[in-house]
Amino acid sequence: MSKVAKQPLTKKQRAAIRKKKRQQKIIVLVIEILILLLLAVVFFFVLKLSKIQKDSNFNEGNIEVNEGISSESKEIMSNYKSIALFGLDNRSNGNLSSGRSDVIMVATINNETHEIKLASVYRDTYLDTGNGKYRKCNAAYSDGGPEQAINMLNTNLDLDITDYVTVDFNAVVECVDLLGGVEVTITDDEAVLMRGYMDEISKLTKKESQYLPGAGTYNMDGVQACSYARIRYTAGDDYKRAERQRTVIAAMVQKAQRSDLKTVNKLIDAVFSDIKTSFSNTDLIALAAQIFNYKLGETSGFPFEKNSITLGSKGSVVVPCDLESNVIQLHQFLYNDMQYTPTDRVRENSFKIISDTGFRQGDGF
Repeated sequence: MSKVAKQPLTKKQRAAIRKKKRQQKIIVLVIEILILLLLAVVFFFVLKLSKIQKDSNFNEGNIEVNEGISSESKEIMSNYKSIALFGLDNRSNGNLSSGRSDVIMVATINNETHEIKLASVYRDTYLDTGNGKYRKCNAAYSDGGPEQAINMLNTNLDLDITDYVTVDFNAVVECVDLLGGVEVTITDDEAVLMRGYMDEISKLTKKESQYLPGAGTYNMDGVQACSYARIRYTAGDDYKRAERQRTVIAAMVQKAQRSDLKTVNKLIDAVFSDIKTSFSNTDLIALAAQIFNYKLGETSGFPFEKNSITLGSKGSVVVPCDLESNVIQLHQFLYNDMQYTPTDRVRENSFKIISDTGFRQGDGF
């Protein structure tokens, strides 16, 4: 069989082949550049996130979740990321593993809408802090660190939290200053009470600040904002204090989301070393990927219906009136779970608190 002679390529065909090869090389080059950029971004985030203290001693296997939570409520909670937030006032000693938690919050992130809800748990709330020991709930962190504090939240409130973030609350000072201040409205009483806290915080942080003259709306610097968030002795006591903390946090979140990348980078460098968490770098990158989609929704305080009483050496405590009904309201608030039914553990804790304090449902405000 005779072979068919291969026809030589025309000049136009050779030019077309060369053009196609150049295009292929350009495409490969672009892909390589994109891969390198992606790796650089990942490396940047990992490098920054390495500043956060990872809790190598945290053992999720030690976290308790109440038996008896209905399958419907479990399904609803699975649509949210629930996180325990703790703020310590350890005078910047770098120890984020112990100490009484001045700030206790539960944050839920809706996986679909990315809405965040915050519930402050008043630090003096009378709850089972572990092993049937009822007292102010902020003692749980002091006794057993974040694991015991998370268990305190889960067992008293029928939650399924497995992760936490702890920050030295004085890091708020640096963060607010880098954001260029946050706008807050205050009363005359608050302006006066801020002064003592401002003196203490200025001495600790070596940052100067000015007293505020009285009632009004101010763009507060870090010392002022942190002092405002720590005020306790006004009408409302610890209830109002927790509200102030949420006010400052909300103002910081809103300001940070409007900031440029340069400011965000400075925030990361300044604040991340004052944070300790159970999250891995992979978890944090996944959360950070949605940072500009998050929106802060409603905030509230727990318990909703409450009263106060002095219980001997346990001091003045905040009493849920009663725990069972308050936990129902909490699940409605955080998860929009209108069918939630408290577990036997929550009911037992509720009866114990009624027995110790005498306060029942309807005795609160």
